[in-house]
Amino acid sequence: MSTATDPGLEKRPGPAAAPPRPAARSRRVPLLRVLPLAPAVVLLLLFLAGPIAYCAYIAFTDLQLTGQAEDSFVGFENFTTAFGDDAFLNAVWLTLVFTVISALVGQNTLGLALAALMQRASKPVRTLVGGIVITAWVLPEVVAGFLLYAFFRREGTLNAVLDWLHLPTQNWLFTLPILAVSFANVWRGTAFSMLVYSAALNEIPKEITEAAEVDGAGGWRRLWHITLPMIRRSIGTNLMLITLQTLSVFGLIWVMTRGGPGGRSQTLPLFMYEEAFQKSMIGYGTAVALLLLVVGSLFSVVYLRLLRTEV
Repeated sequence: MSTATDPGLEKRPGPAAAPPRPAARSRRVPLLRVLPLAPAVVLLLLFLAGPIAYCAYIAFTDLQLTGQAEDSFVGFENFTTAFGDDAFLNAVWLTLVFTVISALVGQNTLGLALAALMQRASKPVRTLVGGIVITAWVLPEVVAGFLLYAFFRREGTLNAVLDWLHLPTQNWLFTLPILAVSFANVWRGTAFSMLVYSAALNEIPKEITEAAEVDGAGGWRRLWHITLPMIRRSIGTNLMLITLQTLSVFGLIWVMTRGGPGGRSQTLPLFMYEEAFQKSMIGYGTAVALLLLVVGSLFSVVYLRLLRTEV
């Protein structure tokens, strides 16, 4: 016997089942993306993390180049000695002065000014100025040091020009050594800031600056209210990089003054070299190097946090 069925009660197909999640594939894809990074990670661990860890170990020992054959663990003695050493504190102060004058003020400001001026200059002027500035940047640090030594020495170019202008001369490397080496670092490193800011200024839409000009905004108002806010991330990145580079400057100062006279241009890298290799106190010199690494890391963390808050 057959029974009639209501068409509305007929069994309807349910919703299509969701396809199975490709769990294996989802795990495989990140792995394939990470594998090419493995050689770089191994190299970083071998040539960066390894030496840093070994230096951290040496900093807590009394290792010397001469005298005792084996080193012994001395704890924080090297660090307490450093903070009680007037020569170390003087090197910290001079490093701060050198970094502020030559990097944060000199290279940063001059690089921005050159980048802004070259945007409005003709092509021959841009080629000439850019070539001169970049040539100073690509010179080896030792060569740049010899050139600036010849410029600032008593019988050098600067005093010759001052004498020709009937102005008083002096031995700049003796009377103002930290200012002389700061100027030398500005001369050598400004090109990097100029290139960073040139790229940043080219990213500013011309419509914005043209609209500001139509509204009557002068050059300084456009710089303060439009240009600087729009390139603030480039400013932060540039400041971080030139600060780290300036903290590690050694050859330029060594060639010009060797940290003298009387330690008046001895920054932390030169102080570290003197303690470790001239006085043979490897443990103490490495402790100073570790402190310099910590200072550079703190600068990096501050800059990166400032950049992150602007995202």
